Amino acid sequence: MGKRLVLLGGGHAHMTVMRHIPEFLKKDHEVTVVGPSVHHYYSGMGPGMLGGTYAPEAIRFNTEEQVTSRGGTFLLDRAVKIDGDNHVVHLASGRDVPYDVLSCNTGSHVPSDNLTVRGENVFAVKPIENLLKGQQRVKEGLLTEELRIGVVGGGPAALEVAGNLWGLGVRFGAKRPRITVFAGKRFLGKYPQRVRKLAMHSLQERGIEIVEQGYVRKVKSGRVVLEDGLSRDLDVIFLAVGVVPSGLFEDSGLPTGKDGGLLVNEFLHGVDHPDIFGGGDCISFAPLPLDKVGVYAVRQNPVLKHNLMATLEGTPLMRFDPGKNYLLIFNLGNNKGIFWKNGWIWHGSWPFWLKDYIDRRFIQRFASP
Repeated sequence: MGKRLVLLGGGHAHMTVMRHIPEFLKKDHEVTVVGPSVHHYYSGMGPGMLGGTYAPEAIRFNTEEQVTSRGGTFLLDRAVKIDGDNHVVHLASGRDVPYDVLSCNTGSHVPSDNLTVRGENVFAVKPIENLLKGQQRVKEGLLTEELRIGVVGGGPAALEVAGNLWGLGVRFGAKRPRITVFAGKRFLGKYPQRVRKLAMHSLQERGIEIVEQGYVRKVKSGRVVLEDGLSRDLDVIFLAVGVVPSGLFEDSGLPTGKDGGLLVNEFLHGVDHPDIFGGGDCISFAPLPLDKVGVYAVRQNPVLKHNLMATLEGTPLMRFDPGKNYLLIFNLGNNKGIFWKNGWIWHGSWPFWLKDYIDRRFIQRFASP
């Protein structure tokens, strides 16, 4: 007798599973995908979309079409609680979805635990749809005024957002924006000094200011306030202060890591629930901490597909090996990038075009029905 497989989210870690829905159906299993949007945006191309390099439709997958065209069921909804004991997912609409095997790829959001945020014209960089809203606001403003834009954050997201806001100004602005990055105490402080210097030089030579005087504590319409009381008036603000999983797993009473992500073992299933799996930014990997980067979700694809089928069929599971190193390429917003892997660091046009090739190939691989 077939069983019920439920996927929460249509993100990077579920791409292979969704592509092989017919394999699950052939074994009489039902496949249901629950997602908060018909489309899933590829986050690696989000800053490029903000800057106007990519159209929105070029960086997204039609999750509903991918699921239904292969025989699965798609529910436009959002999970609010998982009842692991009774094998039921409670949705925001009030609907309950029972499962035999559950897999979670619910992504992450920009936290505001240490940040007071109020007012309009403030855009968190996740979900990626927020970048579209922010882009529209900036484009409208550039036609009539010299916008003052603030980017709150000191990591790669802040770098890429600031650089691509400059690119947006070049492409669409009658007037160039004044961009300031509020980078905390040290911009790209966790990265090699050469990466940091190249990134800072790239922004500063384009007139982008980098403030390293302390962390932002308050964000409200038209102003940011730093921890030392210094304030700055702004027209538009982007929040790029890192990402954390949603509170879904803690609210459900499931074991979580320090950041609230679903705590999973080397097989990517919950440490206390072997029928609940997870991948991407929403998990905490018990064997070792993993950075919140898309490469891990991509590497988890085949493991999740194998292990979900194995759990449904009662066959052996596959271990997930995160690998030792991964490639990072930062999109600087001026058709240039910074390449970093295994101590090798390059800056220029070819890192950008390499990233562009890799990203477009990923989209082409999974976007087709």
